[in-house]
Amino acid sequence: MNGFVGEVIGTMFLILLGDGVVANVLLAKTKGNNSGWIVITLAWAMAVFVGAYISAAASGAHLNPAVTIGLAVAGKFAWAQVGPYIVAQMIGAFLGATLVWLMYLPHWAETKDQGLKLAVFSTGPAIRNVTSNLMGEIIGTFVLIFGILCIKGVSYAEAGSTVNVSMGALGIIPVALLVLAIGLSLGGPTGYAINPARDLGPRIAHFVLPIAGKGDSDWEYSWIPVVGPVIGSIIAALLYMAVAPFGF
Repeated sequence: MNGFVGEVIGTMFLILLGDGVVANVLLAKTKGNNSGWIVITLAWAMAVFVGAYISAAASGAHLNPAVTIGLAVAGKFAWAQVGPYIVAQMIGAFLGATLVWLMYLPHWAETKDQGLKLAVFSTGPAIRNVTSNLMGEIIGTFVLIFGILCIKGVSYAEAGSTVNVSMGALGIIPVALLVLAIGLSLGGPTGYAINPARDLGPRIAHFVLPIAGKGDSDWEYSWIPVVGPVIGSIIAALLYMAVAPFGF
């Protein structure tokens, strides 16, 4: 139960701050309007840090079905818990997106571009090409999951042996930096969902919430930021298991 609640709360904070920065940059008449890609990528990295720091003790701070699946494939998480964790992540993502809607409530009507409103909630491609878009999400998530699996705690030598020291919640800092690097380097083609819950949960919120002049939720594209990250996660976990004996 602790894990379920931790994933709901952590993912809620992740999306509140992550989708929140997109709203701040894209919606009309905000203080942060048009502040740009660097602001979005930096704030998303911080959103990962905050959400994960909050939930680390309760759930291990997956906050992402791709992380949960990747850890399970790599033998680092019980398959029996995969389903409940993913459900919790989806609930948290929906709640976080709803809070963003409330936070920016007057700005939806002021924003005329329907695409900008959808972009607050979910990702979309810069150039719509199914093969390229799917590959982008696979590669981005591959980097995320392989990087997470390779992050180790601090160790030092003592009395002829190696002592491992857990970094605790501070171990989230490298993950946040990893997400920042992915956003800056690989985020341009698709908006780097790299997280099925991050895209699908808020997309459902966009569909059901009474957003002024919102338009459609682009369900035609919606499978790519779900399937791509899952594929990328599995590939990363399999590669990690193959190279782990070499010291990774």
